[in-house]
Order: sequence, then C-alpha cells, then structure tokens
Amino acid sequence: MKQYFISSEKQFLFYISIAFSLITSLSACKLIPETDPDRGAATIEQDQFGDSYTTIKYLEQGWDIADSLWFYTTTQGSNLMPYDFFMVLERPGESTLFRSDENMNFYRYLPQKATSSNPDALPVGWVKDNYKGKEYIGLTCAACHTGQINYNGIGIRIDGGPASADMEEIMKSFASALKYTFENEEVRNRFVKNVLAKGNYKSEAEVLADMEKFELRLTNYNIINRSPTPYGYARLDAFGRIYNRVLEHLINERELRELLRDRKIMRNDELTEEELNSILKDLDKVLTSDQRDHVFERLSKTLTKWQLGRLRKELFNPADAPVSYPFLWDIPQHDYVQWNGLAANAGLGAVGRNTGEVIGVFATLDWQEGKRTTLSNIIGGTDIDFSSSVNVHNLRKIESHLQKLQSPLWPEDILGPIDRERAFRGESIFNKYCVSCHARIERTDPERRVVAHMSKVSAVGTDPRMAENSIHAQGFSGILRNQYVGLGVGDILLDRKAPVSALLTKATLNVVATPDSVKWFFQRWADWIVDLAKAFFHNEIKPSIKQGNYDPDTTANPVASLNAYKARSLNGIWATAPYLHNGSVPTLYDLLLPKKRDGDPEDGEYRPDQFEVGSREFDPVKVGLKSSGYQGFTFDTSLRANSNAGHEYASGKTAQLNGKVLRPLTREERLDLLEYLKTL
Repeated sequence: MKQYFISSEKQFLFYISIAFSLITSLSACKLIPETDPDRGAATIEQDQFGDSYTTIKYLEQGWDIADSLWFYTTTQGSNLMPYDFFMVLERPGESTLFRSDENMNFYRYLPQKATSSNPDALPVGWVKDNYKGKEYIGLTCAACHTGQINYNGIGIRIDGGPASADMEEIMKSFASALKYTFENEEVRNRFVKNVLAKGNYKSEAEVLADMEKFELRLTNYNIINRSPTPYGYARLDAFGRIYNRVLEHLINERELRELLRDRKIMRNDELTEEELNSILKDLDKVLTSDQRDHVFERLSKTLTKWQLGRLRKELFNPADAPVSYPFLWDIPQHDYVQWNGLAANAGLGAVGRNTGEVIGVFATLDWQEGKRTTLSNIIGGTDIDFSSSVNVHNLRKIESHLQKLQSPLWPEDILGPIDRERAFRGESIFNKYCVSCHARIERTDPERRVVAHMSKVSAVGTDPRMAENSIHAQGFSGILRNQYVGLGVGDILLDRKAPVSALLTKATLNVVATPDSVKWFFQRWADWIVDLAKAFFHNEIKPSIKQGNYDPDTTANPVASLNAYKARSLNGIWATAPYLHNGSVPTLYDLLLPKKRDGDPEDGEYRPDQFEVGSREFDPVKVGLKSSGYQGFTFDTSLRANSNAGHEYASGKTAQLNGKVLRPLTREERLDLLEYLKTL
C-alpha cells in the first residue's frame, strides 16, 4: 500500500511537471486569446507600397471572433509542400525566412499573430494540413477570400472579401527558393539541419528527395500555367489552373505513350520502344501522384525543350484569363455562382464547386486503378479509385458557415458620413440604370435568395477571355474516357478529347463520391453518408433555370450558356475593388465612366487605361483602392484578358436588357449614384 502511494505520488508530481511545462511553453509563445477583438490580426508600420495601419477594425458581418478564426484555420485538404519546409525555407540570397510577415505581406497575404488555433502565426488562410501521416502547408478558403482596406492608419478587415494576393508570383518564388536552397551547399546544409531538428524526417537523404520532388512539382506547375498576361495583385485564373491540375491527373500511361509517338510533338526525333519504356517504367495504367513526378522528371531529362513545350501545349490549356477573387457573402444563397455562372448551387453543387477549388490549391490526388470498392466505381462504372486529400467533411461545414456571413456596411465613423440627400437622388438613378440586373436583397434576411442575372458577353461587352476559355478549353479524358457526364441538356459521352468543364464536373463528382481513405472503415462510410446527406437535403437551393440574356445550352452546344457574365446584388460592393470580373477598373467612380475610344475628345473623363495595383489604401471619394502615386503592379488594359471595356450603362454605351440605351449620366448624377452604392 505504501509502495503504491509513493508510486502514485511520483506520477502526480510527474503530471504536474508536464502541465507546468505546457503552461510555461504556452506563456513563452505569447498566444493571443481566441477572444481577441482583433482576431489575431497583426499590424504593419510601413510596407513596400507605403501602406501603414496600427489599428484593426472588424465590421458587423454576422460572424463573431470565433467564426472568423475558424474560417481562417479550417483545413480543406491543401498540400502545397511539407510543413517543415515552409517553416524553415529562406528567401534566396538572404537569411530571412520566406514565411516572415514582411515577405508574406509583400505577396499580400494578411499577417497574423500567434493564437491557440494558429500557434505558428501563419498568415490568414495558411494552415497546417495532415494527410496520410504527413504534415503539409496548405491554403484555406480565407487565403483568397479575406480582404482588407486601410484608411487613416486603420485596417478594416473584410471577412469573405476579395484578397489582394498575388498567388502567381508567390508560387514562382517558392520554386525559386527551393531551387536556390538545393543548389547552394551552405544554405542547403542549414535547411536540412533545421528540417531534421523538427523530427519529422529521419535522414538528410529523405529531406533532399522531397526537396527535389516539390521543387519539380512547383516548377512544372508554374510552366504549365504560364500566362502571356501577368496577373498581378488581386487576380488569379483559378479555373484555368484547376482545369490543368485535373488534366494532369487524368492522363494515363496509354495516352502518354501515344503522345510520345506523335510526330507533331517529337518531329523526327522518335523515341525507341526502349526509351519509351524507360520513361514510362513502373507505371500502372493510371499514374499515381508520385509516378507522375517521376514521369515528368524523366521527360525533362529525355526530351528537348521544344518537345517538352509541344507536349505541354498538347496536354494543357493556357491559364490566361485572370479574374478578381469573388466575394463570398450571399454565395450559399445564390442559384448559380462563379463569374460566368459555371456552377449551380443546387443539390451537391456547392460541395462539388468547393472540391474543384481544393484541387486548384494543391490537393493530393491519389487517383489510380481501383484497389478497393468505392461508391465512385460502383455508380460511375469505372475501376478508378479517386482517393484524395480533399476534406469533403470540412467543405460541407465551411459552406454551412458561410450561411451566416453578411455583407459589410459602410463604416461612417471611419470612412466618413454618407450624404443622404445625394444617396436619395442616387436611388432613383439606380432604379433606372441598374436594378434590372442588380436586384436588392435584405442582407440579414436568413431566407434571402440571390438570382444570378446572366448577360451574354456580346451584350455586356466586357473582356471575353474567361468565358471563352470555359467553352473552348479541351483536354484528354484519359482515365475518364468512355464515361458519361450530365450537362443539363443531356449526357455526353467522353471521347478521347472532351470539354474540360465536363471533365472537371465528372472528376469532382468522383472525388465527392469517394469516402475519406485515411479514416477507419466504419467512420469513413458513416462520415461520408452524413456529409453528403446533409449537403444535399439541407441545401435549400433547388434546381432552377438560369435567368437573363444568354445563349441557352443545346444538344449541339451543351455549354453555350457559359459565354456570359453574372450580375448579382451589390450589397457590400464598396469593399470589393477593383471592378469588373477581371479587375480592370480601379474604382466605382471609374466604372461609371466610359472607356476611351478612337475619336473621343481628349478632355473627357474616361476609365484609366493603366493604373497601379497592390496598395490597400482606400479612396472613399471614388470608392476603390489607391491606384496611382506608388510603384505597384501596373495593370495595362491593352493586354489580352485585361480589357476595361463594357458594362458602360451609366455612360450611354451599353444597352439595357430591353435593348434601350439610356443617356449618359452627368458628373453630379454619377456622384449621386456613387453615394447610393455606399449604402448597399
């Protein structure tokens, strides 16, 4: 008995010491409590564009502190690179960490302080993800859909607002940093030492092998998605990149073998059967993620740059239609979403849409020949296993979470009072010029619905590139060949090449229909059934036809309706600059002006053909972000996909839905309308 008491006492003291150590560690980390009114937001003294904010302000949007922090840190299955790599990677030629607040803010990812849900103080929307026992750095929805505007030293965080991020450039910089680290012995040794110290790798060889693999992945990703038009801040060709990731993982050994025999790609330098077998060795009929890495590595060592370029051109589509990050309030209440109404919100549409988004931000796609029974290969008639890191369980919860999100109201205490007399006059103008497409809704009404009014590109006159790509992009169906895809007007049978929009639809359906492979068997199926049942039966958006002026889908052209752009309710529009779907107009005032055309008088007011992007400083007069007076990214509207034409209703250039062109607004009328838009 005495011996037991002494033993228990030792155990008690041991547990006390453990608890004390934990408390001490937490204290040392200086974690910000989850009740912090700033929601963990860090401030910036001055950045590369001269922006400065010493105070953070959140607006009333239906979310409390916990809601915002949950959204920032909830994983969705994004696996960009090993987490330890991200934590210790240095900027090329410098000893500062790539993940430093200064560097991440350079790419316009919002810095955060350490909190209990974010102990490593990752920027908004960056998170540690786990898949098959390994830790990765990944992105959440918040990385692209959390905005901020600054005014008089106050940073106003906009939950669900469009980010200012430059994802194109940061991915190039990640690849360059990994390459620089690998090739410089001193930096490489320090990197390996720091990674090994974290305890997740056993040897230098393991670290170097993953360095080489992820550098190759990122380099290949950047080459595949190279665009003749640079994106700059606040834009991304998300669908172009999603399409290419899907095509990259649909390709199979048979298709690759045929392409590598194609004279159009190889010219006269035909590969021998032995060379082909060497490149494609150790492959199943379907390429797993690791096998795909090896194939591209062998191809880069075997083919000429010209041949590699021809192969990539044959396999992929240019990601050359950058668009603004859409704002998320009222998204669950829409009938159709995306800039061109590509995705229906009814049924499982929201989960499928979000699955496609995760594929675009580096979900691990372990698609391979079926080695176990899944609903995907039962109902889909395919023997392909569509296992992946996509966290469908969290995607459903995120969509449900967005139900509570509301648009932000103009903060008169910060940005100045609204002129109510002007706004009253502006409402009449809005009713005449705008309301036929941009219907009013009650932002707090839980029963609100948002009808997407579609206007065909030829009618609205805005840049057509994004819509055209949705229709014309084709790709090899690979592992999906001979499957059927429903596209509203009927099923299409996937030939050797098929519309990528159809391939994406089929691929995301298969991913959603595949239970999480890393969970215990019964939990896997139970969670899957509950998630899909809730996503389907709790979705109050039912199937409906699109509304507006668009070309309807037909059996001859089942994706014709995608050649259109969506108008939605404008509540909170003041906080979503720059404007038009491609971000080609910096302020709402500029949006009410016409584009300058040949023959127009030089002394008129026109939309700017060039302006700077990157600063978060707000202009409450023109309602938009600061667009001159600093060295940011120069947005050039003369470049492909950057046109600032169209949607010129207020300037008498674009016809209303009834075909009537209204007279141009005067300057005073534009200011009246602008004041009313602040009230929405």
